[in-house]
Amino acid sequence: MKFKLKRICFSLLLILVLSYGLLGCSDRIETTEATDEIKNVPIEKPVETIAETTTPAIFNTLNETLEQYQPQVSILSPKSERVYQDNNIEVKLQVQDLPIFKDEELQMGPHLTILLDNQPYEAIYDLEKPIILKELSPGTHTIRVFASRPWNESFKNDGAYAQTTFHIFTKTDENNPDSSIPLLTYNRPNGDYGAEPIMLDYYLTNAPLHLVAQEDSEDDIVDWKIKVTINNQVFVLDEWRTIYLKGFKKGKNWVKLEFIDENGDKVKNAFNTTVRVITYNTDGQDTLSKLVRGEISSELAKAIVVENYQPQPIETTPLVEEEIPEIEEESPVVEDEAPVVEEEIPEIEEETPVVVEETPIVEDEAPVVEEEIPEIEEETPVVEENTPEIDQNNPEIEEENSSKIEEETLEIEEENPVIEEESSIMEEDNPTFEEESSIVEEEITVFEE
Repeated sequence: MKFKLKRICFSLLLILVLSYGLLGCSDRIETTEATDEIKNVPIEKPVETIAETTTPAIFNTLNETLEQYQPQVSILSPKSERVYQDNNIEVKLQVQDLPIFKDEELQMGPHLTILLDNQPYEAIYDLEKPIILKELSPGTHTIRVFASRPWNESFKNDGAYAQTTFHIFTKTDENNPDSSIPLLTYNRPNGDYGAEPIMLDYYLTNAPLHLVAQEDSEDDIVDWKIKVTINNQVFVLDEWRTIYLKGFKKGKNWVKLEFIDENGDKVKNAFNTTVRVITYNTDGQDTLSKLVRGEISSELAKAIVVENYQPQPIETTPLVEEEIPEIEEESPVVEDEAPVVEEEIPEIEEETPVVVEETPIVEDEAPVVEEEIPEIEEETPVVEENTPEIDQNNPEIEEENSSKIEEETLEIEEENPVIEEESSIMEEDNPTFEEESSIVEEEITVFEE
């Protein structure tokens, strides 16, 4: 019995221990799952903003002029696989079937693009000027050169590309591409941009044709693709062509090109993976930005594809047609001035009554003279009153008095010449005064008689 009790107690104890262990494991599993969820929270997929768009129309138009060229590029110096005992190297290039130049006004033109190792490119517009690579590091270096259109798009015909590998003091494994493996040469985008869309361009060497690579899956020819990553957004190109992209953010953007096989694995060779940082702003005033925005006409832009091109005069016909409405609009202005002249005519008519009003002013002066005349008439009766007295008393006295009267009359006339002057003035101002004067004279003669 005691043995059985001990067994039962041991079994119960074992069950409790196992149960506790299971509970502890479940707690640990839940904690681990929660930790994994927390770790996954910050991981976010990049927002897809970069998208392919159409080529600016101006470039399609200018390409029609450049289609006639099949440039052939050669590197004359440095020589392939030569070891130089100097770290300053002169580069000599040659190009056939492509005029290279730079238009002075637009600062663009067909050129050669040269890359040392995997450094950013340099544009060559004049082959007569010496090209010196200074202070090269010891070891192996590679120069790649290809012909480019004015807007930096590479010519992709056979012979448009050349490369050479040389050594400074000694050979090294760096910057030494394998000529038997496909090689990717990064071209654009690079540097600063002031307008969208932005060109993506590259050059391929030793890349097999897709039709050949896909013909037999059992052969050793591996098909290829170009993996493009822009600001963490990834897409793949399976054609060798230039494309234009939009959706870049303002400021710094980074672009990476990788040469991969049909399985998505990287094809290892020098320069097959390249990363560039570019700067994008929306208000660029350089020629490329203006071309992309369509601010330069195709006629003016021909100067960057045709050397010494003289733009044709701008068509004047539309301008003349636009000026015709302006002349027609001026006609109503002349018509509006006619009523202004008509309005001035009534003003002249209003002045006429003013002249008429001056006439009564002269007439008002005449009565003033007429008032002075009665004064003389009043004196005359005084003489007449004395005359009868003389006639009644003595005829002799009458003669004396008459003579005296005549003398007094003369004295009066001499003493008051003003009256005569005023009379003459009044005669001029008022012809009626002459008639009154004649009446006065007749009365005086009667008196004398």
